[in-house]
Amino acid sequence: MEENKQQEQEIIDEERDQEVNDQDENQQDMKDTGEVEKLRSEKEEIENRLLRLQADYDNFRRRTTKEREADRKYRSQSLIEELIPILDNFDRALQIEVDGDSVKNFADGMKMVYQQFQAALDKEGVEAIPAEGESFDPHLHQAVMQVEDENYESNIVIEELQKGYRLKDRVIRPSMVKVNQ
Repeated sequence: MEENKQQEQEIIDEERDQEVNDQDENQQDMKDTGEVEKLRSEKEEIENRLLRLQADYDNFRRRTTKEREADRKYRSQSLIEELIPILDNFDRALQIEVDGDSVKNFADGMKMVYQQFQAALDKEGVEAIPAEGESFDPHLHQAVMQVEDENYESNIVIEELQKGYRLKDRVIRPSMVKVNQ
């Protein structure tokens, strides 16, 4: 009987140990589950940060590409702004009528230089803004005078007082014009 009691006691002790072990394992599983959830949330946070960084980098790359393209497209703008007054002076000089063969030869030489100068500017993308007979556009024309002329419709450019120029799609200098009311 004593042996039976000892065996029963051993069985009870084993069952108690097993229950304690099961409880410890359940607690460990709960801790592991909490840690797993914590790790998952950290992983999601890191993935979100990575995606934001990738998007920021893509935006940065696109922006710098656009800036480089604009720099290339308009690289000569400051030089052209300096050359336009020279072009105006050429226009005025070539409008003067000359007499005598030597002066005409000089004028012909100046016309050739002017044409070369104009071709170089055309090659760079500089073009004169059309004005006379066109509808007034405040983005392209600067109205310095308004007149009433029955021969023209309202808001039409009657006379160009100073040529305007644009570089590709950017206005360098608007045309100074006289507009019909």
